[in-house]
Amino acid sequence: MTRYSLTHKKNLANKACQYALLLSLAALGTTAAQAAIKTGTEAHPTPIHFTKGHVSTAIEGTLPAKATDYWYQFSAAKGQYTVINISAKAGVSELANVGVLQFPSGAQDGTKGGIIYQGCLPETGTYKLRMARNLMATHGGKAGYHTEVVILPPSASSELCD
Repeated sequence: MTRYSLTHKKNLANKACQYALLLSLAALGTTAAQAAIKTGTEAHPTPIHFTKGHVSTAIEGTLPAKATDYWYQFSAAKGQYTVINISAKAGVSELANVGVLQFPSGAQDGTKGGIIYQGCLPETGTYKLRMARNLMATHGGKAGYHTEVVILPPSASSELCD
């Protein structure tokens, strides 16, 4: 029987874990390069998903200490009535209360805390939502947010937006 050193056994275990991860990613249709992309950045925002038949969804997150923002995205059409509301996340002492909605054209609208956008969307396309900490009101620790996003379908928005 061949005897292997502890280092050799650890290397084999690491390789087995790497192969298992790659096989899992392949089963999901994800390449290793795609998995390595950092999401939540302006270049690679995290998609906001709505359950079929629902007009609202909640996103919740925590910015790590010293991190300034996290980005999301969603698609919508011109004239859809939208409300985006930020509130505190339970269990986190600091609040990431700055929300900025970036339109497909690059124009922006937003403010600190509470309802950061309410109205009829001005463009069709992919919108980005930036959740950020108020650098003047936090101490650089973990900052949390609970954000509700409501987007009415065009049929329900017509009375509000025409």
